Amino acid sequence: MVKERLITKEEAVGRITPEDIERMFYPVISETDKSKLKSSYIGEGINAVPGAAAGQIMFTAEDAENAFNKGMKVILVRKETSPEDVGGMHAAQGILTATGGKTSHAAVVARGWGKCCVVGAEILDINAEKKTMTVKGKTYKQGDWLTLDGSTGSIYAGQLALKDPILPPEFKVLMGWCDTIRTVNVRTNADSPSDAKKAIEMGAEGIGLCRTEHMFFEGRDRQLAIQTMIVADTKEDRVKALSKLLPYQRKDFEGIFDAMNGKPVTIRLIDPPLHEFTPKDAAGIKELSKVAKMPEDKVRARIDQLHESNPMLGHRGCRLCITYPEILEMQVQAIIEAAVSVAKKGKKVFPEIMIPLTIAEKEFNILEERVRAVADPIIKAAKSKVKYLVGTMIEIPRAALMANRIAEKAEFFSFGTNDLTQMTMGLSRDDAGRFLPEYVDEKKAAIFKADPFQVLDQEGVGQLVKMGIERGRSTRPNLKVGICGEHGGELSSVKFCCAQGMNYVSCSPYRVPIARLACAQYEVESKAKKSSAKKPAAKKAGAKPMMKKAPARKAAKRK
Repeated sequence: MVKERLITKEEAVGRITPEDIERMFYPVISETDKSKLKSSYIGEGINAVPGAAAGQIMFTAEDAENAFNKGMKVILVRKETSPEDVGGMHAAQGILTATGGKTSHAAVVARGWGKCCVVGAEILDINAEKKTMTVKGKTYKQGDWLTLDGSTGSIYAGQLALKDPILPPEFKVLMGWCDTIRTVNVRTNADSPSDAKKAIEMGAEGIGLCRTEHMFFEGRDRQLAIQTMIVADTKEDRVKALSKLLPYQRKDFEGIFDAMNGKPVTIRLIDPPLHEFTPKDAAGIKELSKVAKMPEDKVRARIDQLHESNPMLGHRGCRLCITYPEILEMQVQAIIEAAVSVAKKGKKVFPEIMIPLTIAEKEFNILEERVRAVADPIIKAAKSKVKYLVGTMIEIPRAALMANRIAEKAEFFSFGTNDLTQMTMGLSRDDAGRFLPEYVDEKKAAIFKADPFQVLDQEGVGQLVKMGIERGRSTRPNLKVGICGEHGGELSSVKFCCAQGMNYVSCSPYRVPIARLACAQYEVESKAKKSSAKKPAAKKAGAKPMMKKAPARKAAKRK
């Protein structure tokens, strides 16, 4: 229609929906097997990541990785996932969990990889020891085939045929129009060089969130190193364990900087509570005991000691770096050494070091000074021209309230709206999926228009975002501001972020095109509103003219 000059490019961009774009990237169940859906249907969970996947059931990350290495297609089935499972999640075709919602660990990680995921399937009765799951009286064992439809949340027994999508040339043209219209940048959430490359293909203009903790599980050596550090009794032993992680982290960052080739990269320092990294079974404890040279009962006691009643509100984020500064020192060393190394090759590098979970300006100031105490000597010794920023993640209501003080030292803010939503609303993003459908069902309560973990609550959480930006920029007018929660890839949420004057939004790689569309639509709608506001009000029927004819003609000419 644009080619035929029936509509403008702006009108074309306004007619496209996120669903039109998202369905372009994911496989679907083939038409040839649609007739088998009814007889194969087992039940359903929450449709966390669209597309379809078929594979053989594996109940542990280790089994999933081993099966993948043998050439098998895998569906990883867990009660819930944690950072320890990322290796198996990466090996799987699709992920199925009995608990969680659309911003649970499984959903967030799978979305970043564009991997089919169904969560919150409470119909599953999983027996991890026997490696079986029972649904409605029927038992499925490890190795049985399952097919998942992440678009609907449906689970099917057996292997159904899948069909891969093909991007039409019109997609590239449409995205080109979006990029010429929008003014807000679009970044991605990426944790590895491969993720970064995929995001670039999708049109990302930088990385808005690199979660360093996911790097700790890319191989057994790394897992054991971080676990040894956690159970260590002394700072010397922790430093020794962290020194084994340093080369891995440095190499990862070199790969990411190289892939981004001059685009900014925001790297979040360690965030989850330490208990998420510890072994969960007897075999893992025994192996760690041997590597750490500690008795098994002492390792087990240390793991029990790390247990927290509410880990989301516990010893995590920047609190870990306050308690164990050696963690921050290792990560900053790896980041800056990688930046210097890539810069020596002639590539531009723009690292942005992000301190998570800040609640007070003094807390941030202490860690900002520690970052610079490590980074500056490395840059000076290398005679490098690498420039870096130090900022924070605004994900706790108090940080938004104290934003003017925090911005005295923080050079950028990134709103982590996943945590900001749950801490403002008192909802657990992992558990709320059990009852939130009642809250958004129009036939029932209809308390929310949408799930607040999918669509930003602009009336409540949004006001904290707005306040945080205004107060932050009252202290630092040139404060760089972005969003890196899952809302950064949702249409109405992105438009809200644009309206607040954010510099960029960041989302998982496969949602980058949606964010590009949303930013463009915001500009089109804003111009339309401004144009409409400039037009004179229409005359009421029967109203007498306010001016004589001659002046009226002059007024029309001026218009």
